Amino acid sequence: MATTVLDAPPNMAALFARAAFTARGRGGALPDTRVARHGVRVDPANLADYARVCRFPLSDALPATYPHLLTFPLQLALMSDRAFPLALPGLVHLRNRIDVLRPIAASEELDLEVWAERFAAHRSGATVDLCASVSAGGAEVWRGRSTYLARGATAPHGAPDSDVTVSVGGLDRAAATWRIPDDAGRRYAKVSGDVNPIHLSGLSAKAFGFKRAIAHGMWVKARVLASVANRLPDAFGVDVAFRKPLFLPSTVTLSTAPADGGWDAAVRNARSGTEHLVGTVRPL
Repeated sequence: MATTVLDAPPNMAALFARAAFTARGRGGALPDTRVARHGVRVDPANLADYARVCRFPLSDALPATYPHLLTFPLQLALMSDRAFPLALPGLVHLRNRIDVLRPIAASEELDLEVWAERFAAHRSGATVDLCASVSAGGAEVWRGRSTYLARGATAPHGAPDSDVTVSVGGLDRAAATWRIPDDAGRRYAKVSGDVNPIHLSGLSAKAFGFKRAIAHGMWVKARVLASVANRLPDAFGVDVAFRKPLFLPSTVTLSTAPADGGWDAAVRNARSGTEHLVGTVRPL
């Protein structure tokens, strides 16, 4: 397996543009390559901005979702490459799993590596998992797995069935109500660099089939974790399924309940009850 090591984070706006221009005619197997960066230092100003946008308390340790910001540009570089079989425009984030193996200090030097695996069949097309690993001092400290759906795509013959189910229970009572403004996608894009047009404005979202801009799934996940940030163990896993798009602006409710030493959570539309996210947080 070949590994491409980058000296700096790639320009995500340029990668989104390249992916759009090369979307047609893709196919084949997943690339047997990895993308990596070594000796990465966290930008304290960006970390503070991220904590503010996602409502995390300021801490010497990275929020559980912050390493995703560091690894996502590398995943985007992998997905935008012509060798990747699925077109990036229109991919839908269905599930995200993060394991925090220990607290990561904001001052630590980190090594990042990403790859793709598990090309699977889904009733609406095909899914692929984009995986990420973060190490410090030669030991893995964080890992992530994002499952994306390509509608209408066909998985290879003999591919496994996609697994995007996350089960929760006991979430009938709302713990909080969030009023999410129409610029939430732009504010998160500014700190994360994820400038996917479906999140930025109603006009750009309509070009990809959405009636309005939608919130970043990872921002919603971060908001959920921020709500229980002071009640998390040092090592834990958080697994969420993104159910229905959260259109901007919206008013949603957050429900949480203790479960198996951790938490179950759900984010729903305050008026219709439509589920946008369900997830579990469990100690490792």
